[in-house]
Amino acid sequence: MISKQEILSYLEEEAERPLAAAELADRLKVRDLPHLLALLRQLEEEGRVVVTRRRGYTAARKVGLVVGRVEASPRGFAFVVPDGGGEDIFILEGDLAGALHGDLVLVRLLERTAGRRPQGTVVRVLRRGRRRLLGTVVERRRRYAYVRPEERRVGRTVLVPAEKLARARLQDKVIVEITRWPEGRGDLEGRVAEVIGPAGDPATAIRALIRAYELPEEFGRQARREAARLPQEVVAEAMAGRRDLRSWRLVTIDPADARDLDDAVSLSPTAAGGYLLGVHIADVASYVPPNSALDREARRRGTSVYLPDRVLPMLPPELSNGICSLNAGEDRLAVSVLMELDREGRLGRYDLCRSVVRVARRLTYEEVQGLLEGAGAAERREYGALLQDLTHMGELATVLRQGRQRQGALEFNLPEVKVELDARGRAVGLRKVEHTLAHQIIEEFMILANRVVAEHLHWLEAPLLYRVHERPNAAAIEQLNEILEPLGYRLRRQQALEAGQIQRLLQRAAGRPEERLVHSAVLRAMEHARYSPRPLGHFGLATDLYCHFTSPIRRYPDLLVHRVLGSFLNGGMTPEERAALAARLEVEGEHTSARERVAEEVERAALEIKKAEYMAGFVGEVFPGIVAGVTAYGLFVELENTVQGLVRLSTLDDDYYEFVPERLWLVGRRTKKVYRIGQPVTVCVTRVEPEARQIDMELVP
Repeated sequence: MISKQEILSYLEEEAERPLAAAELADRLKVRDLPHLLALLRQLEEEGRVVVTRRRGYTAARKVGLVVGRVEASPRGFAFVVPDGGGEDIFILEGDLAGALHGDLVLVRLLERTAGRRPQGTVVRVLRRGRRRLLGTVVERRRRYAYVRPEERRVGRTVLVPAEKLARARLQDKVIVEITRWPEGRGDLEGRVAEVIGPAGDPATAIRALIRAYELPEEFGRQARREAARLPQEVVAEAMAGRRDLRSWRLVTIDPADARDLDDAVSLSPTAAGGYLLGVHIADVASYVPPNSALDREARRRGTSVYLPDRVLPMLPPELSNGICSLNAGEDRLAVSVLMELDREGRLGRYDLCRSVVRVARRLTYEEVQGLLEGAGAAERREYGALLQDLTHMGELATVLRQGRQRQGALEFNLPEVKVELDARGRAVGLRKVEHTLAHQIIEEFMILANRVVAEHLHWLEAPLLYRVHERPNAAAIEQLNEILEPLGYRLRRQQALEAGQIQRLLQRAAGRPEERLVHSAVLRAMEHARYSPRPLGHFGLATDLYCHFTSPIRRYPDLLVHRVLGSFLNGGMTPEERAALAARLEVEGEHTSARERVAEEVERAALEIKKAEYMAGFVGEVFPGIVAGVTAYGLFVELENTVQGLVRLSTLDDDYYEFVPERLWLVGRRTKKVYRIGQPVTVCVTRVEPEARQIDMELVP
């Protein structure tokens, strides 16, 4: 059965003119015309195909139309980021046709002026980015009220009739649902769907964020019933036909506050002088049947969401913290990847099997790192043979990491920050999490297991959801160079940029004041990793075949991979099963990629709220920082604790400063003083708005 991608590829690459549906069916040898028409309608709704006046179908790109997502500026204009990659398209405020930040739109390209970025005009809004907005009631009158969206890039307020206010009061945080979209610059109209609570309450901001993104907090009744019926211990019948690995020395290594333990590892020497590495992953597929209520709920969520003060899990706690979690001392069902490696980390034989395991000990990253750095007599007595296992794990992880680096894999030095909360949930501290050898052990072993599973299933020609990361496009590299050149770095533009070039650039920045800024800029220039049924390779990991297999408790794509692997461990798939799965993987890839992006956006926003909440206690205090960004309206300054604030242009009162876009400088007209990215500065925190995620700073002479 033909797919949308096959139709689009033909129209883009082979069709020499617009084709009527019947002629297209004839050329593609499609007998089911209603099915073809249904797919063409979907492509038309997505803006990838357009219909001419004579009812001919043609690819949108062939007639100068581009599909992309709106990235709006608070100042009115916007850019459209093309879906298929390429240069961002500049859109004047008057050419947005009512499109808002986050909307998916169809853009007509205008005639391009030499040396300038492409410009366009919005033809049609294909899909609204968000129908519910988080905002604050900022004005109340007798017949109506105004809600100001938290997302400043929306660029307009929402008018709410008095009868649709749901008892919201002035300065309440609310979720407003849009009921009418404007054609031009007018107000949005809507109704208050939920009153979150008064502004300023530390819990209100996170609750509001969850509601704004429509993240489910509670599981449905049927899913809860299915979870409650599951056993909380592995019964004897479930072990039948599985490889019994309960005598093996398995450990889990996770953050101290982790509850859902997907993976355990084991390592033992081989007779040939190498290692037998075991990566043992919770067998979630045995407890979550396809199309069950639990499965539907997991698919809808797509991923667990980790916020500073709570977790929104993909699966109910009976599974995520219970029967599926590889808790120490308890029998658990697993899928094990057993790999023989030599001392140089080269993979030899491997085996994939269903297993039953029992973790010997739960360890934290801090605990393992302490043992690797030097165990005393007391630790040697307590941990016994595990200590030698961990030492060998550290050696193997180092060898594997060095091997990946030689192949061109990218490594970004961007420290993770954890927020410390008090009993009320208010931020009282920020703590950097170091990426130690203990972290590398789990990272390297999981990457290797994911590669082995992807390659194994690929050569079996199994339908599979790959994890893909495409190489950055030329436009992104040019934009990156605009940021890097003032810092003394540049990537040479070639036909096909290799990961090794980027790796060498990152290594050049190592240990320098601008290291974090360089790593952040390069990361932003990368394509976003996603899920696809096509093996497009993983640029960042420098590998051709990769999938996500090691976290089925918290990621739905991993659960799908487990089901495919399980089918082949049971003897393979029928042709009908292969066809049915292949037909839905495109949709699954798009859906799970979208859910992942939402989770990342929410997690990032929640972290920024808590960072700002923490910094509210330091208004008036002075800190050293580094210029992280230069714009026409001011400087972004990053502090040592990774908090960023804005030094507005209006506060630079010792001179009139002009923005030099080609160098990303602010230059004083009289003094010729220059502010540039990477420059050390001293700042005073002057104003903080946690819910708006806004921190204002001023330079201190």
